[in-house]
Amino acid sequence: MNPKHGIDSIIKRGLRMIGLLVLAVSLTGCIYWVRAYQTYLQMGEFDRYFTVVAADDFTLEFKKPIMYSQDFVSLAKLYPSENDATSEGRRFRYWFRKVDGHNRLVKPEVKFYSELTFNREDRITSWSFSPLFLQIAPPKFLEVSLRSIGGAEIDKEKQQLRANTDLIEKISADLPKKPTVIAHLGAPLEVQIEKENEVYIYHFLLETHGIEEGYEDRALSEVKLTFDKSTQELVKMAGRFAGLKVSINYRKFLDNGSESAKAS
Repeated sequence: MNPKHGIDSIIKRGLRMIGLLVLAVSLTGCIYWVRAYQTYLQMGEFDRYFTVVAADDFTLEFKKPIMYSQDFVSLAKLYPSENDATSEGRRFRYWFRKVDGHNRLVKPEVKFYSELTFNREDRITSWSFSPLFLQIAPPKFLEVSLRSIGGAEIDKEKQQLRANTDLIEKISADLPKKPTVIAHLGAPLEVQIEKENEVYIYHFLLETHGIEEGYEDRALSEVKLTFDKSTQELVKMAGRFAGLKVSINYRKFLDNGSESAKAS
């Protein structure tokens, strides 16, 4: 290897990291954005820093945690539904409950949660999603979408990450079918008809308290599920959960050999 080329490569990587760090700080000027950015960098070496455990629920385990519990509250501008001390540290649980068009809880109750655990130093050790959430974000697709964050583009204006699905290994998996999803979530609040798809819209209200003025709308999660008319497959999921915007186009994660894969 040419020594000069190696040095140039190191310098370029260093300058890129410095530039991105400056970008992260400039988003709000707050230190929690720096820790969020450092966690983002870890996503680029996913298996080194994270482990996925998928059973009845889905858990992302942090091998070398960086972020503190207050970082998540600061980023989301929302407090958890439950904040409990544990033998290992602390547990946050965010409960989302299905509501009607007037934000009234529906009966029978439909709910799911997102759970964060922290160690004695108050740093995050795991992030879990309950079984109901996996009906709209199956484990294989949820994992590959998390892996795609490594190398994602940072949108400074919108404070979002745009994943590049071309950089990840595609998977072979079955897409959820509409009858199965509806059996778990119940009737949608609204259905939008498109040329080739149907978009089912659901509202979930986060159980929280002390919402900062100007962020009241973050407690309401609008979830859009796009189903292919011809196959009844769930092809896209988009929503906002406790300030975290999620949009997954499942077909982009499927390999070309999958029977479910179609042109978007």
